[in-house]
Amino acid sequence: MGILICHTCHATIDHFESEKVTFLYTKCECQHCSQQDEEK
Repeated sequence: MGILICHTCHATIDHFESEKVTFLYTKCECQHCSQQDEEK
């Protein structure tokens, strides 16, 4: 089982099937993360 995690707010976005336990970091579309993108 793999887990997609937001690298900004550390929220769990999704789970996926995998042979190994894997954590993948990506960006979610929550208000907090969108707001930080606008500040950059």
